[in-house]
Amino acid sequence: MGKIIVTGASGQFGTAAARLLLEKVAAEDLILLTRTPESLSEFAEQGADVRRADFDDPASLRSAMAGGERMLLISTTRVGTRVEQHTNAVEAAAAEGVKHVVYTSILGCGAPNNPSVEQFDHLATERMIEQSGLAWTHLRNCLYAEAVATAMAIPALQAGHKPENAGEGRVPIVSRDDCVAIAVGVLTQEGHENKAYDVTGPELWTLPDAMALVSDMAGKPIEVEMVDDEGMYAYFDSLGVARKASDVVPDGPIPWASEGMVTFGQSIREGFMDIESDDVERITGRKPRTLRSVMEQYRSTWPI
Repeated sequence: MGKIIVTGASGQFGTAAARLLLEKVAAEDLILLTRTPESLSEFAEQGADVRRADFDDPASLRSAMAGGERMLLISTTRVGTRVEQHTNAVEAAAAEGVKHVVYTSILGCGAPNNPSVEQFDHLATERMIEQSGLAWTHLRNCLYAEAVATAMAIPALQAGHKPENAGEGRVPIVSRDDCVAIAVGVLTQEGHENKAYDVTGPELWTLPDAMALVSDMAGKPIEVEMVDDEGMYAYFDSLGVARKASDVVPDGPIPWASEGMVTFGQSIREGFMDIESDDVERITGRKPRTLRSVMEQYRSTWPI
């Protein structure tokens, strides 16, 4: 097996993937790409090849990709402009002889009439990779349990209240650990070319039920108020969240836009996330983590 490239290796997902890969492959077979090489000194010291790469600077990418055979393309965070970034990376990889791209996509991607704006970029990227001539694997990751246990749980506990537009729609909330583990499995095993996997947790949850679990574990009440999409926008407006990704202030206090969150909730409500899959266990050889286990991990950060 040739060398494995990990893009965005200094992010949470990329760092976790690099650590797990080091349990499976030699350090010298890892190429770790980042805009901040100094942040990956722990891997460089072990013998991994840490290289500077910037998806907004296509000229820098060819040399960054040299010598790799498989690439984990971790989706960037800039909704609306990341397809161009992803295209720059894939074109450079193809030019340097990379054979297989493993991409972190989103659950429900490509389903007809899915309203989630988050999945538009992912769908465009999936199609771009498929048309590149490279082998591909799409990892369609679900809502992270870690996000539910922190970004959702903490404000809800502080306020004792949470508006929600996902209704009674069900979503198989998954731990980031399992998303990382299936990515590493695909990168280090044979037979995953030209396939899409649904990366899900072991249980389907409604978001009100997930908040009820937080309330029960914290011993504090959370009132979930069912609102429509406009009510959800109004809530995010009150927090000062930009509606559109194009209006997000670079390096500002809130790096995301409410349009993504509101349409994500809509897609859950309309059933686009109601998917059961055993792909995680089949490829990693272990059962995916439960939402409760992730909440237990983060419970010490809650305002109790």
